[in-house]
Amino acid sequence: TSPAWSVLFPSVGALITDTGGILSHPAVIAREYRIPAIVATGNATLVLHDGQLVTVDGNAGLVEIRQ
Repeated sequence: TSPAWSVLFPSVGALITDTGGILSHPAVIAREYRIPAIVATGNATLVLHDGQLVTVDGNAGLVEIRQ
């Protein structure tokens, strides 16, 4: 992500990315804002859709799609 995305972090409940790592910009900012984050999923943007409800467990690295 570009640093310009940082302004959105205070308004999100969690962060899921396809790429990155524990030192990537999204992961670092998520830690600063204490937002649960899962990075480097490889395919989250193919599986998840805008407005879809999910539960994110950043410690376990799990995303549960809510029906």
